[in-house]
Formats: sequence, C-alpha cells, structure tokens
Amino acid sequence: MKKMTLINTGLVLAVMSLSVSAYDGQNCSEPGVCWEPKPGYPGKVAGSKYDPKHDVNELNKQAQSIVEMEERNKKRQVNLAKTGKFVFDVEDIE
Repeated sequence: MKKMTLINTGLVLAVMSLSVSAYDGQNCSEPGVCWEPKPGYPGKVAGSKYDPKHDVNELNKQAQSIVEMEERNKKRQVNLAKTGKFVFDVEDIE
C-alpha cells in the first residue's frame, strides 16, 4: 500500500513538473530573452511616442554638481594647508 502511494505521488509530481516546464507564458526569442511588449506598446521605444527624449542639460546636472563640489573641496584643502584651520563655508575663505 505504501509502495503504491509513493509511486502515485511520484507520477503526479513528474506530470506536474513536465507541464510547468512546457509553457512559461512568454514567447522567448532565445533562452533568457523573453521580453514582450504589452498590447499597444511598441516593440522598440526609441523614436516612438513613449521615447522620453531626455534633455542633455538635465542629464548633466549631477555631473556638473560633482565638479562644483570637487572645486569647493579643493579650496577647503588649500585653506587647511595654509592656515591649519578647516573652514566649511567656502565664502568665508579669503
């Protein structure tokens, strides 16, 4: 009786595993490349109405702020080397 239960359980698990691996709900062009656009959404975003068209100046704001931060830090380091006193506010540095 126990042997039959184990065999039946094994068969059920085997059938379930085959059905799960047979279809995953996507059409893959190759293994691991399964992206599909939603209905009404273009397959390629660039050039479509969904393209965000980012402003170059907006994208460079962080890079520009980092450059400005490094300049302020350089002034602080030079002042610290000259006077031996750290001044945070760059406008207070002579």
